[in-house]
Amino acid sequence: MIVVPMLIIIFYAFTKEGNSVINVKVTLENFGRFLSDETFTSVLLRSIKIAVITTLICILIGYPAAYCIAQLKADSQSVVVLMVTLPQLINMLVRTYAWRGILLNSGFSPEVKVYIGMVYNFLPFMILQVYTSLSKMDKNLIVAAKDLGCNEFKAFLKVVLPLSIPGVIAGITLVFLPAVSSFFIPKLLGGGSFVLVGNLIENYFVTIGDWNFGSAISLVMTVIILISMYFTRKLDYNQEER
Repeated sequence: MIVVPMLIIIFYAFTKEGNSVINVKVTLENFGRFLSDETFTSVLLRSIKIAVITTLICILIGYPAAYCIAQLKADSQSVVVLMVTLPQLINMLVRTYAWRGILLNSGFSPEVKVYIGMVYNFLPFMILQVYTSLSKMDKNLIVAAKDLGCNEFKAFLKVVLPLSIPGVIAGITLVFLPAVSSFFIPKLLGGGSFVLVGNLIENYFVTIGDWNFGSAISLVMTVIILISMYFTRKLDYNQEER
């Protein structure tokens, strides 16, 4: 279910339609077209920028929220976590349509609307991952740090923050990867004037029918996602070593 579709995408990415004698022709033209056209590369860079900023906003909002949840009593934690996860039971497309109605006459630019939709849909992933790391933390470590002379802030910097980094890294992975490849959030909230790589892929597969070029774009995005996963895993591994 995973390998076969990827092999089909790779096949289409490295081929193009031939003539009546040769059905397919192996070529790198699809990749050259994508990388040499400034329009496509600007869309790629915009997609990465949107995903990075969305991830940073989710960290800035999600970490304090997860920390506050972790400080509550066990029963209260369960209720708040349920409130965070409850919207996830509703289809993401439906939630995005709801934000489309809310932001219709807001006066925000299409880019701001896309950021709002991205953060709203992906923020719970960050909160839950960080909360999981914080809730598993041995509270005796904080007590020991205070006994050794640390105040609240220093105990947070020296104990809580380092031990919660694996949750932050997991949250980054779960936010960045879907954000960089999202297509219906910018399509619905951007009003068609804010195009990301996901929209390009959808357009060339569904509307234009150029599966070869669409597969090439998909393969480029796959490489970018694999590289980002490598670096996040490496950060997690280095943290575990320390």
